[in-house]
Amino acid sequence: MARTSRFPGFYKITVAERRSLVSESTGVSAEQMARAFDDGGLNPEAADKFVENVLGVYALPLGVALNVRVNGHDHVVPMVVEEPSVVAAASNAAKMVRAGGGFHVEIDEPIMISQVQLIEVEDLESGPQAILVRKSELIAQANKCIPGLVQRGGGVRDLEVRRIGTPDDRMLVVHFLVDCRDAMGANLVNTVAEAMSGELARLVRGRAGLRILSNLCDRRCVRVTCRVPVDELATDDMQGPEVADGIVNASRFAELDPYRAATHNKGIMNGVDAVVIATGNDWRAVEAGAHAFAARDGVYKPLAVWRREGAVLVGKLEMPMALGTVGGTLRVHPAARLALEMLAVSHAGELAALAASVGLASNLAAVRALATDGIQRGHMALHARSVAVAAGALGHDVERVAACIVEARDITVEGAKRALDLLRKSDIAQLASDGLTRDRRADDA
Repeated sequence: MARTSRFPGFYKITVAERRSLVSESTGVSAEQMARAFDDGGLNPEAADKFVENVLGVYALPLGVALNVRVNGHDHVVPMVVEEPSVVAAASNAAKMVRAGGGFHVEIDEPIMISQVQLIEVEDLESGPQAILVRKSELIAQANKCIPGLVQRGGGVRDLEVRRIGTPDDRMLVVHFLVDCRDAMGANLVNTVAEAMSGELARLVRGRAGLRILSNLCDRRCVRVTCRVPVDELATDDMQGPEVADGIVNASRFAELDPYRAATHNKGIMNGVDAVVIATGNDWRAVEAGAHAFAARDGVYKPLAVWRREGAVLVGKLEMPMALGTVGGTLRVHPAARLALEMLAVSHAGELAALAASVGLASNLAAVRALATDGIQRGHMALHARSVAVAAGALGHDVERVAACIVEARDITVEGAKRALDLLRKSDIAQLASDGLTRDRRADDA
């Protein structure tokens, strides 16, 4: 099978059948998936080397977003998330985007910011110049601290000096701009900050304060665009153009109101975080950078906006994205390594492009739902399965109970327990009836 992310009816088949299809498309064997995913990819002994005070392993579902086409290439995208409807919604929205050619992504160079805070600076006017006149020398000195990265084609690219606070604060901040290549880069830029702080403090006749990376990696942004034919947005009750106008209204609401923008962006991060977690990356860092970027002008704004251009709905997303395909968790977590193998990305920028594209798909799904049936209808229908499990349903009964409580519009554990009880009584009655029928046939014979 050629590489594809289109699997109609994927949700209807078994886990084993899904693995077989994904295996044919990605080249990752079903046996590899079983080994990495059956127990969450991590045992308690390995977990004990990850963090402190380990008692065990806490597993989350790993699903895949389908229909994802980015820059002309198909990808089956692993997602780790506990919230019902996120994977299905992203896949459905990606299918709509696919009809317009898929996602088109531009990626910045992987530049991270290494910050050195300088305090008690003797002269705030001459201090910055004392650093800048030695910029080339300082960059060369910093690169000696990270020889492995330099050998891989990365390293410090530039240096900046910022004056912050009031004159009474007597504070400067130096930024080393570090090209981290395929690493997320936290350890690398922290190494630079700590190694260079003493020399910088000496130059400005001050004292070194904090030495740390910045998670507002606004030099490492990803920009995603998609064009969706408005007819793809239609529902049973609404025409495509009407839905598109509703989505534009939702976008404008988020652009004008930070209270709405926060929830708008949460919908984006539903998709982004799920991909980041699946690939063993630092989702807290990505979240921090995203929300700081959203407020960079002093007012919290949406990361994605939507506009209608005639018969096409155009979505655009821009956000910082510091992800790695080497180092960190990937060295020791089999499931994270296999997730990356399934994606078949060649560098960290491609991974960022995929995560951001799934984020834009998740946002499209959310604003489309809000503009049509409301967010609860589809979400609660998918939530019904977990409610059925909580009520004690097993196997085939899960889907039966879920269908009952959705139809009754009573998606609660109590409602599920009542439905399960009725189904079991009905099954017993049916078995009794079947037995009586067989007995009568035997008598007649």
